[in-house]
Amino acid sequence: MKLRTLSSLIVAVLLLMACNPTKYVPDGEFLLNKATIKLDTKDIKKDELQDYLRQTPNAAVFSLFRMQLGIYNLAPKDTTKSFSRLWHRIFMKIGDPPVIYNASLTSLSVLQLQKGLENKGYMNAKVESNVELKQKRANVEYVIKSNTPYRLRDYAVDLKNEKLVALASDTSKSLIRPSMLFDADVFNVERERIAAGFRKQGYYNFSKDYLNYNADSALNQHKVDVSLDLRDYLKRSGDSINNIVFKQYTIDKVVFRINKDITSVIDLGNIEKLDTLLFREFYLITPKDKILKLDALVQNTYINPKALYSDDAVEKTYQGLNSLGPIKYVNISFKDVGNGLLECDILITPAKVVSLSTELEGTYTDGYWGVAGNISTVHRNVFKGAESLSLQIRGAFEKQDSIWAQELGIQLGLKFPRFMMPFGSYDFKRNLHANTEFTSAFSYQSRPGEFETTSAGAGISYSWIRRQFRNSFQLVDLSYVQFPYINSVFRDSFLTTGFYNPNNYKDHFIMRMGYSGSYSTFNANRPMKDYSSVRYSIETAGNTLYGLSKLLGSQQQTDGSYTLFKVRFAQYVKGEYNIAHHQIFDKDNQFVYHFGLGVGVPYGNADVIPYERRFFSGGANSVRGWSESTLGPGTYQRITGRARDFNQVGDIKLDMNMEYRAKLFWLLEGAAFLDAGNIWTIKNYDETKDAGVFRFDTFANQIAIAYGLGFRLDFSFFIFRIDVGLKLFDPVQPRREQWRVSPTGDDFAVHLAIGYPF
Repeated sequence: MKLRTLSSLIVAVLLLMACNPTKYVPDGEFLLNKATIKLDTKDIKKDELQDYLRQTPNAAVFSLFRMQLGIYNLAPKDTTKSFSRLWHRIFMKIGDPPVIYNASLTSLSVLQLQKGLENKGYMNAKVESNVELKQKRANVEYVIKSNTPYRLRDYAVDLKNEKLVALASDTSKSLIRPSMLFDADVFNVERERIAAGFRKQGYYNFSKDYLNYNADSALNQHKVDVSLDLRDYLKRSGDSINNIVFKQYTIDKVVFRINKDITSVIDLGNIEKLDTLLFREFYLITPKDKILKLDALVQNTYINPKALYSDDAVEKTYQGLNSLGPIKYVNISFKDVGNGLLECDILITPAKVVSLSTELEGTYTDGYWGVAGNISTVHRNVFKGAESLSLQIRGAFEKQDSIWAQELGIQLGLKFPRFMMPFGSYDFKRNLHANTEFTSAFSYQSRPGEFETTSAGAGISYSWIRRQFRNSFQLVDLSYVQFPYINSVFRDSFLTTGFYNPNNYKDHFIMRMGYSGSYSTFNANRPMKDYSSVRYSIETAGNTLYGLSKLLGSQQQTDGSYTLFKVRFAQYVKGEYNIAHHQIFDKDNQFVYHFGLGVGVPYGNADVIPYERRFFSGGANSVRGWSESTLGPGTYQRITGRARDFNQVGDIKLDMNMEYRAKLFWLLEGAAFLDAGNIWTIKNYDETKDAGVFRFDTFANQIAIAYGLGFRLDFSFFIFRIDVGLKLFDPVQPRREQWRVSPTGDDFAVHLAIGYPF
């Protein structure tokens, strides 16, 4: 009954948004209801042509409901009363006004479409517009007759410069292909590629505008011969201009100037208040109360003295210096000092280096309410070398019936903006442009009536960026987990009986190393183009300790395992791969598809992967019809009568998600999703009674499916998300009840989270 009521409410809201869309359309005007494109060829994508339309209808959710327009139309027309005026302002502010049909913009759209088609090689294309005006609505259809396009027949390079010719004739990188469409956009991008490659070789004064295409079409053959050469004024000009354009420049020196006030200029005349430092033709002019060390700037600068000028080095230097915490603003300029030399001047304005933040949150887990809070502080220049020192203290308390569970923790991190290793030359370390981070953490957890546990850890990691690839290497990560107290009733009821995996409640030691990376094909210059993002990682633990134990002949336990300080250490390998593809329809609507796979295998010194390194399913970023850690492994049925079940972890994880995201109004976004997945174990652990083991002939029937709706508030700097998921297929139920066509209260799950799920 509750589900029917909710469905009826949703339908009523959608109908409300759809009704009377012409409420604020003036008499004699028309609401732009539709703007469609009709094509006679599949060689052109309609999505690319949409950008040429100069007027499009109000955004629609699911391409059906114009919710933002509906919100606008909720504004009362009678504004004589203060209450009505208030709602009038609110609805009009968060909604969108109706798009009024404009015949001039339709004509302009026809011209833009014509021009766009010509740029794609369809010189003889014809574009017409059909407009239907009815009941204060306008439906516009753009009809395109493409006709035969022009294609490239011959391509020649005539540039009179050997290096330019080499760049333009590189068929492995060139975008020009035989018989390709005579696409002006492709030729322009090719021109940018050649110019960028030439400037990368030190030709500071060269521009893409110096390159020119000459096209000659064959009569009635729809073929084009194209040649690439220099602009006429460069051909006609004397040697003086050509010597400037084709002059190769080398960086003479790099000068960093630190200015505390971005609105003022450094007073070089008042030299007694400034210090000048020198290292390898890198100069630092800084106030005597030093703000930043020269080495920190050199380590994150890609512009090098005695090296050729490069646009790529300039862009990377902006990125590197702006990533430093104590820097607020960077400006890079160059001065020709003669003899083919450039002086690089980098103006730096410092930022505030110390910050303090607090967070307070309410928690609700399986019927238990609680409160948690964090206090964090960061010093982004602790040793004057852009080192970042962070400290976080966390406390969480949860009332479980008449007792309070608690968790206390502290984290300390120190990040250096350089590669730190006891070996390797200075140049080798600098050229890596990597960050080094030292971390440590301690936590204490008390669950009265069950157990107490403490954990301590420390690690060293490196991170760096190459092009669009982000990389992180965990050199070593040590963690020790101890259970100083386990309640005897809890032990007898759930550990010795096999209800819970006893290995999860034993002291253990983890010494691991790993690598993780990510990349995205998102192009900021083409934000409406589909893109994908990928994350991957692999880690291994215990190999070094196991090898040393073997080599040193350490004493084995009765089960054949080795220990470190009388504590058994874990040994395993684990990998994960996640890919998300964004299919973008327009700025307000997109589909996102996600696939994730993870596999972990214990071996050698361990029979099971430590609990905190295993996989779980369900929750805000997985199969959202289940709460976190309540799905799987396989068809394992959680223990009834208890609020939590710590057996629901696995060695294999599969997630498949599909989500439609739409802008609703103001800051609000909506989503409809379909999730599928589960976790499995690689072998039969006693506590799961063989129900969770992965088998190729059964796993497909154990994939859980959920669907639901979500709402998100986009505050730009973060996304607040609420998702309501319902179980569609529950593999643990009896066969006739697995498809949840009549969901009950147990089939719902509500998730609150920050950020998108994938």
